[in-house]
Amino acid sequence: MSERLDDLRAFLGEATSPFHAVAALSRRLVDAGFKAVKQLDDLTFEAGQGYFVTANDSSIIAFRAGVGACEEGLRMIGAHTDSPNLSVKPNPLKKRLGTHQLAVDVYGGALLNPWFDRDLSLAGRVSFENSEGELESRLIDFQRPIAIIPSLAIHLDREANKNRSINPQTDILPLIAGLPTADGSSIDWAVLLADQVSAQYPEEGSVRILDFEMSLYDCQPAGLVGVDGAFLASARLDNLLSCHAGLLALLAADPAQWSLLVCNDHEEVGSTSAVGAQGPMLVDVLNSITGTAAASRRLRERSKMLSVDNAHAVHPNFSDRHDEAHGPLLNHGPVVKINRNQRYATSGEGSALLRLLAERAQVPLQHFVVRSDMGCGSTIGPITAAETGITTIDLGVPTLAMHSIRELAGTADVDYLGSLLTAFYNRVA
Repeated sequence: MSERLDDLRAFLGEATSPFHAVAALSRRLVDAGFKAVKQLDDLTFEAGQGYFVTANDSSIIAFRAGVGACEEGLRMIGAHTDSPNLSVKPNPLKKRLGTHQLAVDVYGGALLNPWFDRDLSLAGRVSFENSEGELESRLIDFQRPIAIIPSLAIHLDREANKNRSINPQTDILPLIAGLPTADGSSIDWAVLLADQVSAQYPEEGSVRILDFEMSLYDCQPAGLVGVDGAFLASARLDNLLSCHAGLLALLAADPAQWSLLVCNDHEEVGSTSAVGAQGPMLVDVLNSITGTAAASRRLRERSKMLSVDNAHAVHPNFSDRHDEAHGPLLNHGPVVKINRNQRYATSGEGSALLRLLAERAQVPLQHFVVRSDMGCGSTIGPITAAETGITTIDLGVPTLAMHSIRELAGTADVDYLGSLLTAFYNRVA
């Protein structure tokens, strides 16, 4: 196992929500000597020094100041911190037939069937009044199985293997406790969250929960699959694998070069938010780096970005779902994603640059184009390109079971992607 793969598995276990993903990225940046800053305006950048800013605790931009001014443009890598999940509704507790259940919303385009019969936990951010009457927010993670969505037995649904549909309002409410509980009491949701805050932050003392942003996640850790360990199975590979790869590439990049990593929240729901790719965060940072909006525009004209998001690998059981000449294979290298209708931002010149870069870095490269009779997904690539004017190329690691609770990628592709992103930052081509 490579060190990169080992750290990726640890990162996936830490990054159980977008908030926790940004916290895990921030810890690694601080350990590498990057400085956390709240305001970039009027900051004097030290050559070779790294800096990072966060927004909403769920989006992050990190960059390293190179030698001299950044007039020749930045090399940027973009990814996203969010993944499809089941998010807890504001008034979540339902007491039915001897159980406590949680009301949930489907966040993003989740594949729902795999959520059944999994050991689930909860993670996210809570806002509360502390013992001194002050408003605070903290990240919490229960880190243990506290919920499950049991399937309906085949005896009660004989058509389940032929025609199973899922009603997201009624069919996927997780069980979290019996009714009453073992000590004879009922569950109080606010008390449950407050107790978790106290367990993780004992210095806070007594707290009163005011609101929360919590989601369910699969407790099973990332694992290697296959007699040869050729596959990585985990939740949230889309797109935390790319966030992690971008981070390690930034840390390994030549400190003389100006390099930037942006990981936005809310890609899975369209990126239209204050901290999504369609928001002002990236342009604001570039304006601060250059000092003026005009200089920022010139910088963006000379910059290039890799939008790194997982690509659809050919499924061996469903190979007809791909164009026969554009079907990426696991462990055969990163994938350039192309769509002439601009669902991806890659141009011919961008693809050529990436091909040259891959050749010089000795990394195999694949291409993906969706079948002409199927719709195409999208990424932060076209949105970032439209909002900033930056030349953007869409790229990703081939993945199976995308948007499932547990996705599958090739272990060799983890290192391939890391080598390619590092070469990009170092301007190998």
